[in-house]
Amino acid sequence: MALDQSFVGRSYPPTAPYEVGREKIREFARAIGDTHPAYTDPAAAAELGHPDVIAPPTFAFTLTFRAAGEVIRDPALGLDYSRVVHGDQRFAHTRPVRAGDRLSVTSTIESVKSLAGNDILDIRGEVRDERGEHVVTAWTKLVARAAPDEHAGNTEHAAKQGE
Repeated sequence: MALDQSFVGRSYPPTAPYEVGREKIREFARAIGDTHPAYTDPAAAAELGHPDVIAPPTFAFTLTFRAAGEVIRDPALGLDYSRVVHGDQRFAHTRPVRAGDRLSVTSTIESVKSLAGNDILDIRGEVRDERGEHVVTAWTKLVARAAPDEHAGNTEHAAKQGE
């Protein structure tokens, strides 16, 4: 079933604030193998002009994908998440995410397309701090693979029937 095109432009309410912790940033940096000292050492971050450790640029995905869950779970949209693969991810930062930030995300559906039976959903997540200042925008592309043709799975069975 194709996704509902009328959802293009729909925004969902901002998420509850997520408080970014030093240890979460350190864990994320270790998980992706990035050893930049500003991600783990407050003194190294301070030398670069930051009040505390900063997060790797892709850390924002942990917030924006969680926020996109509201879009994904919206039954009126009609997305079959069991068929979804992550197609693309982009970020545009105003400033780095920092330990101590309290961030909220507003998700907006930017586009819904169908291509070769696949549904492609583009979600924009606007991340703002508790003062309402922009921190980062993330664009997430999800591809809901086409459902297999009901009869395609029966070709082997049909071939055996004809033997």
